[in-house]
Amino acid sequence: MRIDMRTGRPTIDATDLAGLLNLTPDEVRDRMRAGRITSRLEIGTDDDFGRMRLSFFHADMRVRLTCSEDGTVLKSLRSRTGSR
Repeated sequence: MRIDMRTGRPTIDATDLAGLLNLTPDEVRDRMRAGRITSRLEIGTDDDFGRMRLSFFHADMRVRLTCSEDGTVLKSLRSRTGSR
């Protein structure tokens, strides 16, 4: 999996995110448009300079991807957060 950085903004393919959230790509697109899947981007500083962390939240699931600045996924974590 790779994050697309061509526009200067990280973009994940709906198919990749769907697999991490146990949804279909169409469900991902629809739920993102409806605000039922949210995301957060954190840019690394100091020791983490050149890295970013993308977090996606859906229902009680959180997916966190730690990436290099070129979009290579270095680490992924999927966890339950409890109801939101």
